[in-house]
This record gives sequence, structure tokens and C-alpha cells, in this order.
Amino acid sequence: MDKENREEKPRIKPIIEAADSLSLGISMVVAVLMGVGIGWLLKGLTGVSWTLWIGVFIGVAAAFLNVYKAYSKQYKEMQELANEPRYAIKKELDEDDDEDYGATKY
Repeated sequence: MDKENREEKPRIKPIIEAADSLSLGISMVVAVLMGVGIGWLLKGLTGVSWTLWIGVFIGVAAAFLNVYKAYSKQYKEMQELANEPRYAIKKELDEDDDEDYGATKY
């Protein structure tokens, strides 16, 4: 096969797809652990102990961002599904169904 005729697959695409398919719980734990790792690295580089907490904060913020992204993605998919005509609920009312059956009419 010629290299010119062969389509090259992107290298980073499988990594992104794998990260996207991680469950939400695992991605939250990974985000917090990465934040702690960043904080530990900052503490080692600077020698200041409170930089560890910066990393922890970054990790927790990333975990909340993952939750928000997952919610937004699911909400968008549900809205698209709700807008499909085959799932639309159509209620046809007869003239008899429009009557008020309150306490005054028996």
C-alpha cells in the first residue's frame, strides 16, 4: 500500500473516545487524583505547603466540571429525542372532553 493512498487514523481520537466513555464516578476520582498530583508537584517545586491545596481545588473543580458536562450532554440528547416526531404525544380532544367537571356541574 502507498502511504499516500492510506488514510492515517488520528492518534489522539481513541484516547478522547476512551476518556469520554469512562463512567462518571471513575472520571471524578481521576480528576481529583490528578489535581492532588498537580498540588503535590507544586509543593515539591516551590516548597510551600499550601500549593497542595491549590491542586486539590483544581481536581475538585475538574470533577464538578465533568458532572456538568455529562449532565449537559444527556440533557441535549434527551431534548433531541423529545423533538422527534415519532415520540411526540398528540392528544386529540373531542368537544365532550372540553367540559368542566367541577363541583358546580353534576
